Amino acid sequence: SALPEKKMIFKGLTANKEDMNKLILTPLIHSPLPGGSALITFEEAEVAQRITEMREHTVELSCGQLEELDQCRVRVQAVPMDILLPSALEIRLTQSSRSILVSDLPSLDISKEALLDKLELFFSKTKNGGSEVESREFLEDSDQVVLTFTQDGVAEPLIERGHTQVPIGKGKYKVKISPCMSGDISNLQLQPSRCPRTVLLLGIPDVLSVESMRDALEIHFQKASRGGGEVDALAYVPAGRRGVAVFEEDTG
Repeated sequence: SALPEKKMIFKGLTANKEDMNKLILTPLIHSPLPGGSALITFEEAEVAQRITEMREHTVELSCGQLEELDQCRVRVQAVPMDILLPSALEIRLTQSSRSILVSDLPSLDISKEALLDKLELFFSKTKNGGSEVESREFLEDSDQVVLTFTQDGVAEPLIERGHTQVPIGKGKYKVKISPCMSGDISNLQLQPSRCPRTVLLLGIPDVLSVESMRDALEIHFQKASRGGGEVDALAYVPAGRRGVAVFEEDTG
């Protein structure tokens, strides 16, 4: 009461902490693999480090498919697997002037196309605040729909309303209407990161079938007497071919 009165204008947005949207980035790195190579992931990082420090390995093969004894062994090179991970990411967001995001959709025993038809029919009527719908689509891996109108000025009043009741079948369901945002990466910085449990094997000749070579490599590198250990996964790309490895975040 001893403080002087002061007029203040709050220009921010209020929200409960539980209701705030969170942006979670999950690494999903695609890395090319040359022919004559293999990726081997061990259960323990110490084993992978030991294998790369040894560098060159002589792998014994089954001689059932080969005639000459000196061809029953191949030498492969073991090197660390380095990939590029984002260290800084800036995204420029823009709001679409003709699109809305419809969410909180009911779980009904109808197809997605039938649900899209119901939404388009409702939002195309002027009495519901809508207009002619140019396109409609489900967002990938989500239960949210993007509706795009042919005219400007339709989306904003619907977004300000926030919610609306949509008749579907014999019932009416409350759905949420939000702005449709699109993002462009304005700045991306990468830094090399070493996979602690994965080793890249190079120089593998194409002398066995894919399955037989994969088995021979796994047998060799799981033996402790050769510096190996328990193998978690192994992928082999024969000479003359190319592959792509997909790396996900190690949550173990």
